[in-house]
Amino acid sequence: MSLLPTSSNSMRRRTRTISWRARLALVAILAMAIGVVYVTNRLLTDRFTENTRNRAELRLVLYSGNLLSELRQNAIVPQLLARDPALIQALNTGDYTQSTQRLLSFLEEIGAASLTLLDRDGRTVAATERDRLGQSHRQAPYYVEALRSRDTIFQVLEDETGQYRFFYSRRIDSQNQIAGVIVVEVDLGKYERAWAGISDAVLVTDSEGQIILATEPRWRGLSEAEALRREPVDSAIERAIQATADWTALPADAYLQGEAVMRVEGRVAFRGWRIASFTTYASVRDKVNGVLALEIMGFAILLALAFYFLNRKTAVRMALFQRESAELRALNARLQREIAERERVQENLAVAEQTLAQSSKLAALGEMSAAVSHELNQPLAAMKTYLAGARLLLTRNRPDEAVSSFQRIDDLIERMGAITKQLKSYARQDRDAFEPVKMGEALNSALAMMEPQLRQRKITITRSIPDDPVIVMGDRVRIEQVIINLLRNAMDATEASDDPAIDILLAGGETAMLTVRDNGHGIEDIENLFEPFYTTKQPGDGVGLGLAISSGIVNDLGGRLTARNAVGGGAVFEMQLPILPEETRAAE
Repeated sequence: MSLLPTSSNSMRRRTRTISWRARLALVAILAMAIGVVYVTNRLLTDRFTENTRNRAELRLVLYSGNLLSELRQNAIVPQLLARDPALIQALNTGDYTQSTQRLLSFLEEIGAASLTLLDRDGRTVAATERDRLGQSHRQAPYYVEALRSRDTIFQVLEDETGQYRFFYSRRIDSQNQIAGVIVVEVDLGKYERAWAGISDAVLVTDSEGQIILATEPRWRGLSEAEALRREPVDSAIERAIQATADWTALPADAYLQGEAVMRVEGRVAFRGWRIASFTTYASVRDKVNGVLALEIMGFAILLALAFYFLNRKTAVRMALFQRESAELRALNARLQREIAERERVQENLAVAEQTLAQSSKLAALGEMSAAVSHELNQPLAAMKTYLAGARLLLTRNRPDEAVSSFQRIDDLIERMGAITKQLKSYARQDRDAFEPVKMGEALNSALAMMEPQLRQRKITITRSIPDDPVIVMGDRVRIEQVIINLLRNAMDATEASDDPAIDILLAGGETAMLTVRDNGHGIEDIENLFEPFYTTKQPGDGVGLGLAISSGIVNDLGGRLTARNAVGGGAVFEMQLPILPEETRAAE
């Protein structure tokens, strides 16, 4: 009889012990869940925030590079147009019937917003925007400052709509007299529109801290502090929602319309400009919350199982727990499917990016192979001719003259090495490698290389070189490459001529001018002449890269390569390069 109460008491003690351990296990699970969620939130927030900031910094570098490229591309335009003979003649004679059309033809090549020609009184005499004709700009800063300086002037002006416009202007002189002013408007607004579709917010400030470009139009003309003044949240409910939405984010750099954002700043290497972008934490919150949801779901399932085993004696609670557990499992499965779908989309995107990168590499390889084939064709043809001559000289027992041919072949091999080295570094050319080049010597070297072909075709060469050396700053190999391409085109153009002739004129003045004229059939399509892979030759005779490469070389040297049809027939190519000043020659 006494054993029953003892057994009952022991069972009650074991029940109380199990209940105490179960409660401790539940508390431990809750504590572990809170700790894991807290640590995961901190670590993932830091990681995803750093990744987002790195991407924002990379985009900012690209934006800054695009701005700087556009500004530098348009900075040289006023200097070139200020030396245009047609515009200078129009200002001197007062005949502007063809000036507007000439500016329109330049506009397509330059890519500027507008071109405007002002006379010495500040009146618009030619413009790509015809509604500006006749307007007076006598009080405009870009007109006043251009008259005071001989250099190109840059101005930033705000119009009546609050948008900033950017101008390059330069004075046009004729016979040491002021003839007018050329004004080039740079279109930087297109970058605002492009940025608005990619980044959350981007602004550019000048050296005084005033916003001149922004994806938010109402920011223009303000300082960054004024533009980013945080707008207060109206109601307590909105403040609570905002605090809940930002709980996974790091301390905000700034606030846009009450929303926390990270700020990334960079420098534009132009007149002290600075650029800044603002990125929301939405992507960071989405990624962190997705991982935290999985963790919370896992701990919820664990707690549900614990409660299931603790409350299995109660049928009602067990049924309720089973129903809740089924709902949790369905939610977990749906979340897993969403995560799997997102991973699948990311994998497809990565495959597409790799395919696109491979296609770009293959396209670049094809263009470079075509360029190498085209540029090495001339030295190879010359080497073939010299080898045939050396073989003939050796059979006639004239070894001394054959040695001369072999020496020329050795020079051609060195030139081929220079060409391949130049093409290999084509995408990263360095102005520090430039040196003074005598155009007369470069022309003579190019003619010596083309001598076998010219002699074989019996082409009459007439050249005029001034007594004083014409010196430019550049790369002699690349200048000779341009001259050879021009001579090669002239030879091909005179194939059908009974008496082929090529006239070469070298002149020095404000610029170094090399003119190559032939008596061939002329140019049919001047607009597409300098486009890559455009050619009128038969398949196998050329790939259309010679003039495109030559134009790019001349542009890199700060000059211009133009083409036109001669009045008496044939084609005329003119290469203009900045001449080396006398004081620079003395310093060299």
